[in-house]
Amino acid sequence: MTGRARARSRGRARGQDTAAPGAAIEPAQAPPPPAEGELVGRGRQKGAPGAMAREAVLQISTGFQQVKLGERGGRKRDFHDTGIFTRQAMEHVKESKTGTSGATIRLTANYFRILSRPQWVLYQYHVDYKPPMESRRLRSALLFQHAEILGSARSFDGAMLFLPQRLHSKETVLYSETRNQEKVQITITLTNELPPSSPVCIQFYNIMFRRILRILNMQQIGRNYYNPSDPHEIRHHRLTVWPGYSSTILHYESSIMMCSDVSHKVLRSETVLDFMVNLRQQCGSQRYTEICAKELIGLIVLTKYNNKTYRIDDIAWDHTPNNTFTRRETEISFKNYYKNQYGLDITDGNQVLLVSHVKRMGPAGAPPPGPAMLVPELCYLTGLTDKMRNDFAIMKELSTHTRLNPDQREKQLNRFITNIHKSADAQAELSKWGLSFDKQLLNLTGRVLGGERIIQGSRSYEYNPQSADWSREMRGIPVISSPPLENWLVFHSRRNTNEAQSLLQTLHKVSAPLGIHMQRPSVIEFEDHQLALLKALQHNVGPQTQMVVVVLPNNNKDKYDSIKKYLCVDCPTPSQCVVARTLSRPQALMTVATKIALQMACKIGGELWSVEIPLKQLMVVGIDCYHDTSAGKRSIGALVASLNPTMSRWYSKCVLQHKGQELMDGLKMALTGALKDYLKFNNCLPSRIIVYRDGVGDGQLHSIVNYEVTQMMDSIKSMGLDYEPKLSVVVVKKRISSRFFTMIGDKFTNPPPGTVIDTEVTRPEWYDFYIVSQSVRSGSVSPTHYNVIYDTSGLKPDHMQRLTYKLCHLYYNWQGIIRVPAPCQYGHKLAFLVGQSIHKLPSMKLDDYLFYL
Repeated sequence: MTGRARARSRGRARGQDTAAPGAAIEPAQAPPPPAEGELVGRGRQKGAPGAMAREAVLQISTGFQQVKLGERGGRKRDFHDTGIFTRQAMEHVKESKTGTSGATIRLTANYFRILSRPQWVLYQYHVDYKPPMESRRLRSALLFQHAEILGSARSFDGAMLFLPQRLHSKETVLYSETRNQEKVQITITLTNELPPSSPVCIQFYNIMFRRILRILNMQQIGRNYYNPSDPHEIRHHRLTVWPGYSSTILHYESSIMMCSDVSHKVLRSETVLDFMVNLRQQCGSQRYTEICAKELIGLIVLTKYNNKTYRIDDIAWDHTPNNTFTRRETEISFKNYYKNQYGLDITDGNQVLLVSHVKRMGPAGAPPPGPAMLVPELCYLTGLTDKMRNDFAIMKELSTHTRLNPDQREKQLNRFITNIHKSADAQAELSKWGLSFDKQLLNLTGRVLGGERIIQGSRSYEYNPQSADWSREMRGIPVISSPPLENWLVFHSRRNTNEAQSLLQTLHKVSAPLGIHMQRPSVIEFEDHQLALLKALQHNVGPQTQMVVVVLPNNNKDKYDSIKKYLCVDCPTPSQCVVARTLSRPQALMTVATKIALQMACKIGGELWSVEIPLKQLMVVGIDCYHDTSAGKRSIGALVASLNPTMSRWYSKCVLQHKGQELMDGLKMALTGALKDYLKFNNCLPSRIIVYRDGVGDGQLHSIVNYEVTQMMDSIKSMGLDYEPKLSVVVVKKRISSRFFTMIGDKFTNPPPGTVIDTEVTRPEWYDFYIVSQSVRSGSVSPTHYNVIYDTSGLKPDHMQRLTYKLCHLYYNWQGIIRVPAPCQYGHKLAFLVGQSIHKLPSMKLDDYLFYL
């Protein structure tokens, strides 16, 4: 398994996020649905390089010169979206965006109110160094040599300085000296005067609070802060878990609050150099470079000198620490650089260097930064290997430290704020700025929507609201519809003959009660190597083949990818892969075969179940993106749209985009194709379109509002000048820190599925709400945040919330409620398959099938 395939799949389960290598590990959600990828073990999506220091840019103009605030960004820095007021354009929610339906429920949220805040003007300065200083700590130390000028109340993030008083001059020049007696000129330039109402003050509060965390001796890794003095050691596996917190301060409905959540960082005591030495000993020198590149490229490492995380993008085999580079117009070796800058001695002068393409925005007009060159000896590996993830003992031990139930989470968060209040230094720092935090978590009221009746064929039934799944209730009930499977093929290797026969026998038993009619397939045996299987497919699969089932001898990703590429691009045929090991457990075979039968039915156009959708002539659209790790690192945008009133048939289309691009350039083409397909299915166009846009990072909301919505409008206009459907666009965010708890007895527990929160912790400038749609067996449930950024439908908040919750019931790969609306999860599955395995656009012949489940 290569490093590229090592990072875990984002939400291939119940809409759930999982941690990328080196990213903070969040509490595990409910067991994932048995997606085909799990039956196959086809590899995992590479974690986004969010852990690297990315620069987000916020442009502000308040009468002074226009300023760019460079601040490490990412999905949790919601203040990048300040200034985007989408609610004001929606007349029907101007007065109130709060729903009324459902039973009320008392909740506690992981928010702390800011009880007091300063009423003075905040002065913002830009700080420049000559010569430049790379180390943030060094920049701070040099600046703070002038405390008599700056005063005791100050906040500095390495580039921007905030003071509660104005310096005498607009530009102040100071001189400092390093420990090596190097003279440094520091220029402090006034760039803004910020009243307390300014959104930039929110950014200042975040910068200032990070200083409080440093006062508590916590260390920043990525976006979050961790406590290295309270590690959980797993010595026999050379792992360490650091407990920590994420914190973000924002302006919510009625007050400014801090959202804090518990986070954990898994570190390995093994350096990259240790790993490379061990690898050379295992594989020898003949294929060392090839194997080393496969194992390392794509991994996230932590540098010991600045606690930053980087992704390994390449290995510079011709570079060692003795190589030199130009710094301040002089040549210096990497070895001397790390000695001078960080006081670190590099012991192995022959080790090769690692390359990381740091994605960082510089000043306007400046050339992009070059790649970061990393020394393996100074880099720690992070995250887990596949072997570790498959080790039950390791995962069980990790879960005891990282998987917190709501009661444990609440206690740890209260301990966090208590430590801040008990720290004399932290309180002294807060008092300098006139700030104070509440000592208790926020209490608020939510609503619990009623459960849905599942419609399956001619029958309907209710499900257990606590478990939020209906796998038991649906047994023995025919699905809505399934084309008869008459011409299909099963491929297996000679050593997996028994598993293939067991699968066929069990499929025959479980398919009839579900109303899925399967005739006996043609069974083809292939030799156990990749080319033989591909040749067997080419020789036997024809235009009349409805379905191909492949029993794989192992979870080799290359073999899986070759199957999917051939059957999705070259010879478009729905296919189902399953690893032989999955079929070797007799006690689980009936369950596995049932899920495979349902997947096969979906892939050839079957419809499994539905819920009541009151809105007529409605088309629901889901959009998501995946960033490919090969093929020139292109991005894949996926659009999935409903085709019938019961939301049981779907149109799917992919768009290939430029490297790292999130916004869908081909959106107009894809949506036009969906509208034409809807017209073909229904002999009319939809009168109402609701788009759920997933995968949008903070700071992109402005582009979605002004760029993608425009493409949607153009697509609608292309269908005819007199066609004017009602359009709603909803941004879906799963990667959020918000958590909600409810008290049962004397303990906190997860709120029930269907819990809606649309007060207190929502944003006043947005039409937004949270829904807890999942039920989890352990840990704390993660809500999903919905932000309606465009809406001409006039739907009441109750109706929008209820429809969104209904759509979470319609994902056919899981007999239960998932975390996001079904079209979003379908979009993710499609983009993931293309990005991980196919790397090309699937054939148009598959557009009307859920072939990617």
